[in-house]
Amino acid sequence: MDEINEQDAAHAVLRWYAEMGVDEAVAPSPSDFYSWTGVAAVTAPKLQTVKTKEPPGRQPPAPSSTTVSTDEAIKTAERLAAACDTFEALNEAVRSFDGCPLKAGAKNTVFTDGVPGADLLVIGEAPGRDEDRAGKPFVGRAGQLLDKMLAAIDRSRDANTLISNVIFWRPPANRTPAAMETALCRPFVDRLIEITEPKAVMIAGGAPLQALLGVTGIMRARGVWRDIETAGGARIPALPVFHPAFLLRQPANKRLAWADLQNLARRLKER
Repeated sequence: MDEINEQDAAHAVLRWYAEMGVDEAVAPSPSDFYSWTGVAAVTAPKLQTVKTKEPPGRQPPAPSSTTVSTDEAIKTAERLAAACDTFEALNEAVRSFDGCPLKAGAKNTVFTDGVPGADLLVIGEAPGRDEDRAGKPFVGRAGQLLDKMLAAIDRSRDANTLISNVIFWRPPANRTPAAMETALCRPFVDRLIEITEPKAVMIAGGAPLQALLGVTGIMRARGVWRDIETAGGARIPALPVFHPAFLLRQPANKRLAWADLQNLARRLKER
C-alpha cells in the first residue's frame, strides 16, 4: 500500500511540474542561487517586502557586489554594441555580455544562424529548448516550418538569409520575454541590423513586433510594411508575419502567411 501511495505522490508532483511549465531538469539536485559568485545579475524594481525571522544558525545572504541596475546593464550593452564594426566583433560582444539575467539559466547563447550580410534578416522571439541546446535560432519544429516557408520564396539560411531573435537566451519554460529583457538585448539587435544592412526584415511573431516597432496585435499588424529605426539612425523596411510556432497551432492561417511571404518576395526583388 505504501508503494502505491509513493507512486501516486510522484505522479502528482510530475503533473504539478508540467502545469507550472517545467519541461526539463537542469541539474540532479536543487541549486542555491545565493551561493553563486561572479554572475552579474540585473535587479528588478524594488518591491515591498515582509521581514521574516531566519532559522537559527542561518544568516541572511549578503548583497552581491556584482549586482548592477537595469539602466547600467543597458548602458553596458549600448557601449559594447557601438564599439563593434564587424559582425564577428558583434558576435563576440553578445557572447561576452553578462548583463541579462536569462544568461545564467541558459545552456548556450543563441545569436544568429545563416549568412551575415544577406538581404533578408529574419528576427523571431527567443530561443526554445531545442535552440538552447543547439546554440542556433529556429532549429526545432517551428524552425523546420520556417525553413519550408523560406524555401517557398527561394530563400534559405545556407544561401541568402540571416536569422536571429530579440532575445539571445532561453526564458524559463519558454515564457514570453519581459520588456526589461528585450531592452537589454535591443542594442545588439540594432547593431546587427546596422552592420548587416539587410534590404528587409521579416518580423516573426507578436513579441518581436512589440520589441522592435512598439506595436501590439500581430493579427492586425501582419502583412503591413513598417520601418525599423535603430539607435544609430538606420531605417529598414520590416514586414510582420505570423511566428511559425503559431502556424503549427493554427494551420488555417497558413494561407495568410503565404500571402505575406509573396509580399516579402516582391519587395526584395524590387529593392
